[in-house]
Amino acid sequence: MRAKRRVLYRGFALLVTLSLAAAGVLAGQDAAPNKEQTDDAAAFKEFAGRVDEYLKLRKTIEKQLPAMKSKEELPEMIVAHQQALARKIREARPHARPGDIFTQATREAFRHVIRSVFQDPQTATARSTIRQRDPVKGIRLQVNGIYPDAVAETTFPSTLLQKLPALPDELAYRVVGRDLVLVDKNANLVVDLFPEALPKILERLE
Repeated sequence: MRAKRRVLYRGFALLVTLSLAAAGVLAGQDAAPNKEQTDDAAAFKEFAGRVDEYLKLRKTIEKQLPAMKSKEELPEMIVAHQQALARKIREARPHARPGDIFTQATREAFRHVIRSVFQDPQTATARSTIRQRDPVKGIRLQVNGIYPDAVAETTFPSTLLQKLPALPDELAYRVVGRDLVLVDKNANLVVDLFPEALPKILERLE
């Protein structure tokens, strides 16, 4: 009888062990990134690489310009430096066009993040922030063009910003209409554009 119980106990113990092992495998599968997440990670890595390439070019150009002594320079000197920097960057990348940094793969990755933020009830503040901003009409931006002062302080939802790839201090994301804009802050220059990056629903919120 005892022998039979030992056999039953061993069989039960083996069944529990196998069940736990199977559960661990399934949990591991659930934790593993899916294809979309893997593709997005690769796209964001590509985005970071292209941003880094731009930054290296920008730093090379800035070294050729007279250095600003401090932030207390006269306004006209600051503007002159800004314009010179923008002009030199434009000359260094004369064939720049939309998609040089926001590549097709990168745009898909950004769309996935943006969609997740605006569809998540917990991040409704993103929709509210966009709704509260002043409508920007009649503004037509282009890569290598100047980013107008009129939209320089466009509000960017913090909930969305936290989920997008971090940018170096020299660059910033801006939202103009439904477009996502990559801006060089010191040069006041449009580095790249992602047209209609934000969902159409925002058109009805303005």
